[in-house]
Amino acid sequence: MNDLPPCVDDFLSANDFSHHTVKAIKADIRKFINWFTTANGERFDPVRVTLRDVADFREHLARVRRQSVSTVNRALVTIRRFLGHLCRSGVVSNNVAEAVKELRRMPITPKGLSNPEVRKILREIELRQDYKAAAIIGIMLHAGLRASEVISLELDDVTIGPRSGQILCRQAKGNKQRIVPLSNEARRVVQAYLETRPPLDCQSVFIGERGALTYAGVRSICSKYSAITGVSFTAHKLRHTFAHRYLDQTNNDLVGLAQILGHESLNTTSIYTRRGQNELQANIDGLRYE
Repeated sequence: MNDLPPCVDDFLSANDFSHHTVKAIKADIRKFINWFTTANGERFDPVRVTLRDVADFREHLARVRRQSVSTVNRALVTIRRFLGHLCRSGVVSNNVAEAVKELRRMPITPKGLSNPEVRKILREIELRQDYKAAAIIGIMLHAGLRASEVISLELDDVTIGPRSGQILCRQAKGNKQRIVPLSNEARRVVQAYLETRPPLDCQSVFIGERGALTYAGVRSICSKYSAITGVSFTAHKLRHTFAHRYLDQTNNDLVGLAQILGHESLNTTSIYTRRGQNELQANIDGLRYE
């Protein structure tokens, strides 16, 4: 039984929503209508919806019902789209929900791997003498490259010397080039791979079964060693691991990390400086007034 007003059906029919999305939208609008009726003591009429109503509904979900930020924001977006449709249809004169801001999400610190987890992965790679996996995982762990940057590397982009080395990321995010220095360990695993690299007429550093390695190939390598070691990780988690380790061992050199990772803004890089909830709990528990 449809207990929603006809204007809701008009809104839904005017958009090509999936079945799952329709259910979610109906639930959000029903939630708003029920709140509106109770809070205002009157029958729901979209013409009577005010900016105050939408803002108070947002606060009701967040403070009274204690729903998550994502749930509250989803409901707010639904109401905004619904009223926007009614505005375009001439049912209401303006979309009051446009002026109501969504709740701000607290950024979550990207998680990296622990030292024992990293050691476990690298040990299994070494036992199998998998030089390609060692090089790919190695430069993500020791240089923080993205998977897309790894597969885009060409032979001329890699410079390895006895005391230094570097990688030129030509196809970095935002189409901006950057030079990333290679540590001694990164140089070692890359050099070992290059010495065993198939002699194909291909400029790509990393070779797959049918030529240049693809993103699917990198994902396959990560999945393979996740299954072998029982340590769940992705290419991006390796990048996060590098970022955390770099900050831990360089006295929080945020500027240097931003340059290595290719971040335009320090605000993007600063997410790695946020403490996890377990660490905050431990710090709080350790406070003493003695």
